[in-house]
Amino acid sequence: MKSEIIFNKDFDSLSVYVMKIYDAEVSKVWDYFTKSELLDHWWAPKPWKCETKRQDFKEGGVWLYSMIGPEGERHYAQVKYGEIMEHRSFDGTDTFCDENGNVNPDFSESKWLFGFTGVEEGAKVTVNIHFESEQAMKQMLEMGFEEGFKMGLNQLEEILI
Repeated sequence: MKSEIIFNKDFDSLSVYVMKIYDAEVSKVWDYFTKSELLDHWWAPKPWKCETKRQDFKEGGVWLYSMIGPEGERHYAQVKYGEIMEHRSFDGTDTFCDENGNVNPDFSESKWLFGFTGVEEGAKVTVNIHFESEQAMKQMLEMGFEEGFKMGLNQLEEILI
């Protein structure tokens, strides 16, 4: 049975909170959020695909990837990793960029915090995203972020079954 996704938008605190429970061990779910060869299978909402250009999952490391659309169009983004607590949490700064990691100034960066907790049902994943401004938050939501991110999280659930 699929678990529900909680997706709360709080414009007062310029943040989005997402929570989903997976019927899997925390260590397995952690791997799907931290290893590019696994992230590429679910991070982009179908029919889009995710393709990692490079990833160095460590404090100060970078994950540079692209979302590839059905017509072959590519949109690049990168995550600069901050603090990592193995199998518990990690954070990072997410920005749109070009294929070389040069930041796109048309978009603000956002700060992401991923949490992983063992619960009776399996692994609870929480994602807290903080935006620089209300405009930046609205821009991301208007691009279909909520629907796309939910699709990706559900795609991961299908893989883990």
